[in-house]
Amino acid sequence: MNLEHKVVIVTGASRGIGKEVALLLSKHGATVIVNHSNSTSDADQTVKTIIENGGKALAIKADVSNRDDVTRLFDKTIETYGKVDVLVNNAGVMKAKLIKDNTQDDFTKQFEVNVRGVFNTLQEAEAKLADHGSIINFSSSTAKLMFPTYAIYSATKAAVEQMTKVFSKEIGRGISVNALAPGPTETDLFLTGKSEDTLDKLKGMNAFNRLAQPIDIARIVLFLASDDSKWVSGQVIGANGAMV
Repeated sequence: MNLEHKVVIVTGASRGIGKEVALLLSKHGATVIVNHSNSTSDADQTVKTIIENGGKALAIKADVSNRDDVTRLFDKTIETYGKVDVLVNNAGVMKAKLIKDNTQDDFTKQFEVNVRGVFNTLQEAEAKLADHGSIINFSSSTAKLMFPTYAIYSATKAAVEQMTKVFSKEIGRGISVNALAPGPTETDLFLTGKSEDTLDKLKGMNAFNRLAQPIDIARIVLFLASDDSKWVSGQVIGANGAMV
């Protein structure tokens, strides 16, 4: 799965799963754009790690929910490296609340980043992604698990899955478009506020009795970003250890 000569944009790549994706794709030869919205120091550290390991990377600040920011993200990448081969839509936000407790702002923020963010990048990719490229959108296994308090977040990910399936038939030019739906994954963001009892219950819901590690998810992104996966398109790939 050689990504040499491929230029990859990874949104939300300053930490967590996005950072692991950026590091792994770089190890396999990709030039990586480490996108972030407000985590400059973390993004710079990710870029530094990649460069120290012999890779190429550039941090670009852009809020994916802002169309002008997304346009600049693509244009600066193309200006610097000449093209964009792979788009990884990892950026997202989540607020776990009962429907009755969500505010209008809670609803708007999640749809703005998780849905409009993907919409904005897909619109840019329509004209600016290289022929025979790849798009990997992040969904979530919560879209199928029906967990209480995840209704709004799950709704945003269901929307991402539908856009993925339709866009895979619209864009053409040999570009594959897929969604990846991780289950519970051991990141600082996910672990915050969860008790050991809650984490044990989540571990017990899959076939491996553990949470996913970010590298588990990154390896699937690597496959989808490589030419080895070109006959896979329009699919939602669950990565949850048989949880659902």
